[in-house]
Amino acid sequence: MKLQTTSRNAGLAAAAIALSLTLAACGEEDDSSAGSDDTSQSASETPMEESPMESTEAAAADQVFGDGCAAVPTSGDGSFDSMVKDPVATAASTNPLLSTLVTAVGEADLAGTLNDLPEATVFAPVNDAFAAIPEKDLNAILADKAMLSKILTHHVVGVELDPMAVVGEQETVNKDMLTVAGDETGMTVSDGTVTANVICGNVPTANATVYIIDQVLAGAK
Repeated sequence: MKLQTTSRNAGLAAAAIALSLTLAACGEEDDSSAGSDDTSQSASETPMEESPMESTEAAAADQVFGDGCAAVPTSGDGSFDSMVKDPVATAASTNPLLSTLVTAVGEADLAGTLNDLPEATVFAPVNDAFAAIPEKDLNAILADKAMLSKILTHHVVGVELDPMAVVGEQETVNKDMLTVAGDETGMTVSDGTVTANVICGNVPTANATVYIIDQVLAGAK
């Protein structure tokens, strides 16, 4: 009888030990799982560090070249950052270097045509280039709409060309040819009669790239 009681007590003790070990193991698993959940939650709740967005377009003023660019306003109307928002004729109308050209474009009724071009490259004579033409001759040109249109479209290429692509032979909207040579350190454009220097190049507008030049290309007369 005593032996049976001892055996029973030993069995109960063993069962208790086994149960204790099982509960301890479960507790460890729960703690491990809880820790894992906490880590996962912490990782999910921690916001990813956002890298600063890189601008897809350089500021308009950073694209231009030439000493003449210094005469263009640095901000507001007529500035490069302003011109890039408007089509080319509208953009030119705000640039103080191009007021005579804008007058000529208006006399020829070409503003709408230039603004509506899908893309273009415009060699835009600066005011001093027109001032170099004798007043009598300039007035005669401005009064002759057909001649004026030929001269102005002689300064326009029907595709948009950056400083590398513009170099070489280019056909104008007037169906004649211009030859561009050089690079951002010094660029010229010639029609075989007149050779002009680019004083401010690669000026962006909404539909065109403008190269401001120091002479009127008169080969289309």
